[in-house]
Amino acid sequence: MINTSRRQLLAVLAASAASVPLATLAASEAQAAPAPVTPVDPFTAPSGLGGAQSAVTLPPLNVSYFTPVTLASPLTATVLSGTPTRTEVTSGGKRVALLTHGARTVVLPGPTRTFAENKRPFVDDFQRTLPDTTLPADQQQYWGMSPGGGSWSTLGPNATDYSVTPGAGVISLTTDFSSRHATVRDDEITDVDVRCVGRFDKVPTGQACSFALSFGYQDTHNNYRARLSFLTTGAVELRVEKEVADTVTQLASSAVTIATGVGAGTDFTIRVRREGARIRVKAWRSTSTEPSAWTFDVTDATFGKGRVGLRALANDGCTNLPVKLSVSRFEVSAATWDTPPSVTHGDWVRVLPQPFDGTWTAALEQTIRGWAGSTVPDVLAYAAMFLGGAPAVTAGAGPAQGKQVLGESGYGYLDPHGYRYEGADFHEYMNVGWTFPDGSYTGPSSKQVGNLDCSGYTRMVYGYHMGVPLAQGQDTSGLRIPRNSRYIVDYAPGVVVDRTDGTNPPAATQLQAGDLVLFNADSGDDNPTPTVDHVGIYLGKDAAGKRRFLSSRKTVNGPTMGDLGGASLLDGTGTYAKTLHTVRRI
Repeated sequence: MINTSRRQLLAVLAASAASVPLATLAASEAQAAPAPVTPVDPFTAPSGLGGAQSAVTLPPLNVSYFTPVTLASPLTATVLSGTPTRTEVTSGGKRVALLTHGARTVVLPGPTRTFAENKRPFVDDFQRTLPDTTLPADQQQYWGMSPGGGSWSTLGPNATDYSVTPGAGVISLTTDFSSRHATVRDDEITDVDVRCVGRFDKVPTGQACSFALSFGYQDTHNNYRARLSFLTTGAVELRVEKEVADTVTQLASSAVTIATGVGAGTDFTIRVRREGARIRVKAWRSTSTEPSAWTFDVTDATFGKGRVGLRALANDGCTNLPVKLSVSRFEVSAATWDTPPSVTHGDWVRVLPQPFDGTWTAALEQTIRGWAGSTVPDVLAYAAMFLGGAPAVTAGAGPAQGKQVLGESGYGYLDPHGYRYEGADFHEYMNVGWTFPDGSYTGPSSKQVGNLDCSGYTRMVYGYHMGVPLAQGQDTSGLRIPRNSRYIVDYAPGVVVDRTDGTNPPAATQLQAGDLVLFNADSGDDNPTPTVDHVGIYLGKDAAGKRRFLSSRKTVNGPTMGDLGGASLLDGTGTYAKTLHTVRRI
């Protein structure tokens, strides 16, 4: 596969925006058939631990691709059976387009693409206050959510040994030989470059205390860790070890003393880089420069995928408990999932200027001919351009001139307790005010720049980039995409493909790439009557044959097709498979 960079492609788009605003790109595509072009990738495929986090790749395109899309004249349009009604357009007996009556989206065959996603880098600097005592006890979170990494799991005798004050995750060691574990709930991480900054509030007496950066974590009895021991003498020692069924083995022959005369409250950084069976570890006083060399470089393949996190320990005989560990930063700068989700197919999704009324016309035929063989970004390409690792691209003209219109997106900013606010619409991502078709105006929000909630993401793709009219709020006209998923489900332009019977999720046998999938995932938490509360864009079947979608989510902090915080699948027993409510085609 080729690896032309996404930045090259999008630089061309940005430059072309000087004469054709991105918002009208979809309409302009229908004017004339493009000449065969050099193929491009929206952004590069992952390559090793330091590679891009997400990718869309195309195979090389040449005359052998474009020759089959030289269409016969005339094209043949045939109405298919089923609901909703669809018209298949063929050339020489081969399908060249599939149109749905009452909808604007058109599925066309094109060059095969692979959409893939991997773990996003993230930093948790603990800028929140937890537990949130305003919540009932069974809803309180003790370390809460790492921004973009997943939620924390805290294990130990007492949940109250864990807390977060702005700037620090705190673990209290309250009893002899007390061991505490805090891990990020992502079990799929394999290779990783991770570091943390921590300090103890006391120099221990009697026996040492230690804190460790854990990785390849299976459970409290089985894991790797890079451990700093704080001795009663003020010395600090570094070890790298594994624990298998409660038996600890040193992966290096001896500990290394990295500092002496260390007082209470001194920050130390531990860094681990794991690639395959190779494990490298270093640690240093955080106020000093990171050492260029690794302290340990060892090999071990006992554990494959597993969580990353922290362990704190007071050795048996420590006499000045309680001792508190404060972690001010936990950072994953690069990571890969064991089996990154990927979807490969040749479906391209274009958008008509108006809904198809079932009448096959010469003008419509010309539009289809103009799309045949085109590699101009479509609905799915734009949707993928907000995944983790996507570079920022600015508009060259139009109401968002000079503003970012593509690139990695977050979900929303954090409230004081670390929960992500909803409410980031497409124009807030771009940091511009917007005048809607009815003349209403909504200003930008400085706090939501670069963010898109689930419906904001859908509106960014279908509205801003593909030109479908948008409503300011709760529009019921059926002519514009409403602001929230609970209104999109019934009033977005287009047709319903399938809907729950009230008990079972819809079968959605006519599901197509680009369809909106809407869920009743957690509305019972905040609404007296359960209703639709989440929306995504169907992408296609993944490598395992499961139906996968893209949506912007709180847990991963932005658009994802991945498995963090709940699989993005319509099959199986996961949250979204069980709560699919409606499939709608724009």
